Amino acid sequence: MIEQKLRPRRLRINEQIRSMIRETTLSVKDFVYPIFVVPGENIKEEIPSMPGCDHLSVDRAVELAKKIYALGIPAVEIFGLPEYKDEIGSSAWDMTSPVQRAMEAIKKAVPELVIVGDVCLCQYTNHGHCGKLCGHYVDNDETLKLLQKVALSQAQAGADIIAPSDMMDGRVAAIREILDENKFINVSIMSYAVKYASGYYGPFRDAADSAPQFGDRRAYQMDPANSREAMKEVELDLAEGADIIMVMPAMAYLDVVRQVREYINHPVAVYNVSGEYSMVKAAAANGWIDEKRIVLETLTGMKRAGADIIITYHAIDAAEWLG
Repeated sequence: MIEQKLRPRRLRINEQIRSMIRETTLSVKDFVYPIFVVPGENIKEEIPSMPGCDHLSVDRAVELAKKIYALGIPAVEIFGLPEYKDEIGSSAWDMTSPVQRAMEAIKKAVPELVIVGDVCLCQYTNHGHCGKLCGHYVDNDETLKLLQKVALSQAQAGADIIAPSDMMDGRVAAIREILDENKFINVSIMSYAVKYASGYYGPFRDAADSAPQFGDRRAYQMDPANSREAMKEVELDLAEGADIIMVMPAMAYLDVVRQVREYINHPVAVYNVSGEYSMVKAAAANGWIDEKRIVLETLTGMKRAGADIIITYHAIDAAEWLG
C-alpha cells in the first residue's frame, strides 16, 4: 500500500481548522444595500419581480436605513421613482424629488451611514433612455451637462459617493469637475466603468420603471462578449478621476472582475443585480435550493474574484446570517 503523505483533507477536518486557513472572508462590511424610494408617505409595497425588496416612501426608507446601520451594513445606494418625467429627466436633479429628500433625511437620521447616489437619467426620462435624445440617438456630450446637475444635486443632498451608471463617455471627468467647482472635493466617484448590456437587469427595470420605450441600450452599454474592452473603460475612468471601479452584472462576469482586480490598485465593486437576485429567490421559493447557502456562496465567490464592495439586494439577509 502506498503511504499517503500529502493529504489536503487534514486541513478540512473540522470547522475550526477550516476557518483558520480560509482564504476569503465575507463580511457585512463588504455590502451596499440598494433602496427604491417613491413619492408619498407611509408607503411600503413589495416589488413583485424582486421578492423581499420594497418601494418605500422617504419616511419608511429612513426606518430601513436605521435597521441597515444597526446590522453593520456600511452603505446604501438610493434609486427612485420621480413624481414626473420629461424628455431630459429634469426630476433627477429636483431637490424635492424622493431621491434627494431621502438622502437628506437618511443623512440626518443616520449620519454615519454612507450614501451612494446613482447618477443616471433612465428612471426620470419619459423615453427610458439614459440621456438626452437627438432623434433615437442618445447625445453623449449634451447628456454630460445633465449628469453634472444630477451629481451636484445629490452631493448637496448628502451623498458621500456619486455612482454614474449611464455609460456616457467622459462622464467621470464631467462629474469630478462640477463637484470640485462646488467644493465637494471629498465626495468620491464610484464609476459603473464596466457595465454590460445585460438581460439580467429585467426586474430592476420593473422596480425603477426605467425600461426604454424603444430600442435598447447596446449603443452605450458594453457588449457581453468583450473583456479587453473592459480594461479600456477602466483605464479611461481612472484617468478621469474615478475612485472606485464597478463591474456590472456580477455573476456572469466574475472573469472580468478578476481581470480588473489584477489590472488596478483601486477598490473594485460589483453589482449583484436584480436578475441574479430574483433567480435565487424564485428557486428558493420553489424549494429547489438552500437560499442561505447559495447566497453566501455566491457572495463569497464575488469577494474571491476580487470585489472589495458588493452591492446586493441580499445584503440584509446575508448580514443577519453572518451574525
